[in-house]
Amino acid sequence: MRPFHVYTAEGIVLKRKSVGEADRILTVFTRQFGKIRIIAKGVRRITSRRSGHVEVFSHVVLTIHTHKSLDILTEAQAKSRGTVFESDVGRLGYAYCMCELVDQLLPDRQEHEDVFFLLRDGLLSLESSNNQSEWQHLISRFVHDLLRPLGFLSSTHTLRESEIQSYIEDITERKFRTWPLLTVLGRQA
Repeated sequence: MRPFHVYTAEGIVLKRKSVGEADRILTVFTRQFGKIRIIAKGVRRITSRRSGHVEVFSHVVLTIHTHKSLDILTEAQAKSRGTVFESDVGRLGYAYCMCELVDQLLPDRQEHEDVFFLLRDGLLSLESSNNQSEWQHLISRFVHDLLRPLGFLSSTHTLRESEIQSYIEDITERKFRTWPLLTVLGRQA
């Protein structure tokens, strides 16, 4: 059993899952500890002070208390919230794709500070761009910049857009859910 203590982590919320009446399990990619899963108790209550800080795509500083099963979120402060994604379905799809890639390709509790900065900068670039063709270029560059340092792609190999989905699925042995959405969005541009 791990000793109980409190720690702080800077991270980006990749996904969330509602549990019970008022709780959520958050998957957060942190700068210091890699991908972690924590429980945010009471965060779905209307009176929760933390709920707005732990939305998907939020760049947050978390205070976490270790627990024998899932660590527990005690405080959250958003550095940025990614609210621009809420109003633009196209941009939202690209943001979800980035988060899904990081979630599927990285194991739990393995620090990758370079991937943290890649994801943070990718989401910021996506937020600041209003051109869908730029988003397509951004996601393609993100995929390559993510796969190379993780050892899944050599520095000399470049994937065509039509190869990316099957390549990721071969690595993870799971369906890459957001990529087909990007293909549809790309045709609409």
